[in-house]
Amino acid sequence: MSSREVQILLGIQKALLPVPGVVKTATSLSLLGEHAAGWLTLGAAGVVVDKRRRRSWGGLFVAALTSHAASVIIKRIVRRKRPHDALIQIGVGTPSKLSFPSSHATSTTATMVYLARITRSPLPLLGIPVMALSRMVLGVHYPTDVLAGTILGAATAEAVHKIERATA
Repeated sequence: MSSREVQILLGIQKALLPVPGVVKTATSLSLLGEHAAGWLTLGAAGVVVDKRRRRSWGGLFVAALTSHAASVIIKRIVRRKRPHDALIQIGVGTPSKLSFPSSHATSTTATMVYLARITRSPLPLLGIPVMALSRMVLGVHYPTDVLAGTILGAATAEAVHKIERATA
C-alpha cells in the first residue's frame, strides 16, 4: 500500500479519533451500512409508505442492492487487503479482509444520490462524505477505497435512474 495513503489515514485518525462522539457515530454508521441493510430497509419502507413515489423508492432499493453487489464482486477481483499498518487503529470488525472499493461508501452514495432525487433536496448528499470519512476513522479503508466506492455508487444510481425513467 502506498505510504501516502497510510499517512492520510493516520492523519484522519489523529484528528478525529479524540473528538467526542466520532467513534460512536462511525460505529453506528458501520452497522447501518453493513451489507447495505439500512439502505435496503429505507427503500423498502419508502415503497410501502409513499405510494405516489413507489417506483422511485423501488429504484433506490435497486440502486443500493446493485451497487453493493457490484462492490463485492469488484473486491473479489481486485483483492486489495484492508489497512494493516501497526499504527492504524481498527475500530470495527469486517465481514472480509478485502478493501477495494468500500461497499459502505458505494451503497451509501447510490442511496443518497437517489434520495436527493426523490426528495428534490441536496441535503442527503451530505451523508456521502460522512460515511466515507467514517470508514477511514474506523481504520478499515484507505482513501482510494472510499473514493472508488463513491464513484461506483454515483454511477450505479445514475444508471438505475435512467432505466427507471426509460421503463416508466
